[in-house]
Amino acid sequence: MGALQLPPLSLYVHLPWCERKCPYCDFNSHETRTLPEAEYISSLLADLEADLPFVQGRVVQTLFIGGGTPSLFSAAGIQRLMRGIADRVALADDLEATLEANPGSAEAAKFAGFRAAGINRLSLGIQSFQDAQLAALGRVHDSDQAHAAVAAARDAGFSRINLDLMHGLPGQSTAAAMADLDVASAYRTGHLSWYQLTIEQNTVFYKQPPVLPVEDVLADIQDAGEHRLQAAGLHPYEVSAWAATGEQCRHNLNYWEFGDYLGIGAGAHGKVSFPDGRILRYAKRRQPDAYLAAAGDWRVQPQWLGDEEKPGEFMLNALRLNAGFALADYTARTGLPLSTLQPALDTLLARGLLVQEGNRLRASALGRRFLDSVVTEFLC
Repeated sequence: MGALQLPPLSLYVHLPWCERKCPYCDFNSHETRTLPEAEYISSLLADLEADLPFVQGRVVQTLFIGGGTPSLFSAAGIQRLMRGIADRVALADDLEATLEANPGSAEAAKFAGFRAAGINRLSLGIQSFQDAQLAALGRVHDSDQAHAAVAAARDAGFSRINLDLMHGLPGQSTAAAMADLDVASAYRTGHLSWYQLTIEQNTVFYKQPPVLPVEDVLADIQDAGEHRLQAAGLHPYEVSAWAATGEQCRHNLNYWEFGDYLGIGAGAHGKVSFPDGRILRYAKRRQPDAYLAAAGDWRVQPQWLGDEEKPGEFMLNALRLNAGFALADYTARTGLPLSTLQPALDTLLARGLLVQEGNRLRASALGRRFLDSVVTEFLC
């Protein structure tokens, strides 16, 4: 095990509740009519304090509040959370602070309060601008609320906004998918997450599958969408992330570049590196009730990555980026020499699935199509 350079540090905060569980969702989210906001925020801050010995003296560069539906929390609650975090850990002067929000009118009314609390980037779960598609997805908002949410975010002072859109929806045609992209790109928010609906286990859609577009239509949607987005000035920098120049999500980039992150909240995950080459992964208790009752015992499943696991862990993340990674970053982030990527690296280069350009390595267009298989070559 060799020494490594400490990468940037991020903080992820999980707020697990939502108004209604979507039939396609396999995230750690839970329907509720009563939100234990004050109690949960107290647990989050105590949870953060318990993790601080891992990162003494380090500065948090990005913060992401995800869910669930974080915008169900009150603006005052988010302000208390943000102040509590700032009291406990050093935050960068140029901190990127993202909060996920649904487009419902009740949430949109809080946007100005979220901005005043220190949130400077909003991620809106639009999914579609068409009422029929929203109904098929079981969403609780309609197209009018989707449009109103973007306007409310701008009125609240957010200059950095991500729109989440899905494609390959039940019965969706290529024309309908392009109509969603045209509406989204016309808003010029600078960032778009555009990903295909997949049927996951432990979801309503898995038990009662909807009729999805056939493979040829899915391929047409993907090809047409890529041309449409690039014509709108958005460029793909990750498997499903598109951004204008300089608008990439720094928090997600830190994940993909094998950076460090603390994770607080029910089901949150963390990864922390140490100068001596050790890397720790951990999770927090998944069920909200168990998390709230943990009282100092939030962390579960701690795992020290062995040297044999680090190549696969690094490549699983880094190869998601269209630009790939600098070869020197592999050693800096894992403490291992480049030779530990052999012979898988030679095999994949010879097959045209990876491309080396100077000091950078990335997946080829073919490699991106079969990325899971490419990454498997590096897993122990």
